[in-house]
Amino acid sequence: MSSLLDSYKTELRRGTLVLAVLSQLHTPQYGYSLVQLLETAGVAIEQSTLYPLLRRLEKQELVTSNWDTTESRPRKYYVLSDYGSEVYEQLKEEWKRMTLELNSLLKGEDNDESD
Repeated sequence: MSSLLDSYKTELRRGTLVLAVLSQLHTPQYGYSLVQLLETAGVAIEQSTLYPLLRRLEKQELVTSNWDTTESRPRKYYVLSDYGSEVYEQLKEEWKRMTLELNSLLKGEDNDESD
């Protein structure tokens, strides 16, 4: 049972991570700063999950990246592309719609239990 539940939790989380990451890339962020921003907001993400996700988003042209070599340690910064901003806004609206629908369903379920 718990492995099935874990699998469903992972599936739910996977879909929300893209939206969470995109939401933080309105300003340029490097990997570790992005991990910190997300964790501060309560979204835990492993670097082993984040970097492949960032590469995929870059390949899909949702984010662009640039190396900053002015510091002693070069860092690759990621930021939303114009296309990425459009997709982010659409995903955000879809998320809001879906959460309203699910909240309505789950609220109805809670009311049924109190009868």
